[in-house]
Amino acid sequence: MTHSPQWRVAVLGGGSFGTVLANMAAENGHPTTLWLRDEAQLADMNASRENSRYLPGFRLSDALAFSNDLGETVAGADIVFVSIPSKAFRSVVRAAKPFLRPEQILVSTTKGIERDSFTMMSEILREESGLKRIGVLSGPNLAKEIAARMLSGTVVASIQPDVRERVHQVLSRPYFRVFANTDVYGVELGGALKNIYAIAAGMAAALQLGENSRSMLLTRALAEMSRFAVQLGANPLTFIGLAGVGDLIATCSSPLSRNYQVGFALGSGKKLDDIIEDLEQTAEGINTVQIVTKKAEEFGVHMPIVTGLHEILFNEQSLADVMAKLMHGGKSSDVEFVLPRSQA
Repeated sequence: MTHSPQWRVAVLGGGSFGTVLANMAAENGHPTTLWLRDEAQLADMNASRENSRYLPGFRLSDALAFSNDLGETVAGADIVFVSIPSKAFRSVVRAAKPFLRPEQILVSTTKGIERDSFTMMSEILREESGLKRIGVLSGPNLAKEIAARMLSGTVVASIQPDVRERVHQVLSRPYFRVFANTDVYGVELGGALKNIYAIAAGMAAALQLGENSRSMLLTRALAEMSRFAVQLGANPLTFIGLAGVGDLIATCSSPLSRNYQVGFALGSGKKLDDIIEDLEQTAEGINTVQIVTKKAEEFGVHMPIVTGLHEILFNEQSLADVMAKLMHGGKSSDVEFVLPRSQA
């Protein structure tokens, strides 16, 4: 009987998703350390074996270690998962760089885009670390459902086969299946872009717009996502998989999604500044709306849902006005899709 090798694992970030990843790796017998900055949170997790701030009620494996020593955590790992919000992602990777080794694997789990540069997290990993074995993890992965051992799947994307294989070995559980993809850029864009539409879905839910409206939103969101991503070089097939439509459906359907919560609060009449202040974790979609609106204009990509959300969030346009434009702004020549000439 053969046994899978053990890999030393570090997870950077004490949020909900970083915690469940670290816990699964530890449950699989891989020596795992979860790094977090907050000393009070560290002490609480060591004492209670629970992330009471972000995952209350879920006991963590006794084999999982916790640390606030970044250098020690990174230096002792074979695989490093980076689960840091996009606004702090680069600074944490830069701080970790002196402790990295050329043979280590770095995997981003952050579904966001760097604000000023339109840089994806995998590109930041490569730029700041100088390492070559880079991957990303994305999919319909609501942390509380995974912590509750509900059946879930995710996608690891990398151009290096051994990166995909090792992540599969570290994270696969009877309730958590890991699929592979080589389209790093597409998988990453899918994870970032769907956050925008989750805000729109939350607003629609607050307004009780109904299933017809929700279906139209999801399908047009998928069209916008794939149109934008293909313009930037992604594989369109990625968007009919878990990292595309799968993640879109989960995030746009669940009150567990932070971006959905933002949209629901907006649809209920709350102000954006108050919503952000009340959030316990980062809702990447708010930042992504601004970034993608600018990039779509630059590339001439038609993204009316994104544009409408930008007007609501940052230009104080009313939801009713934006919805009216979305519904009546089309032309009689609008089509859902165009067949290739060979099939027309």
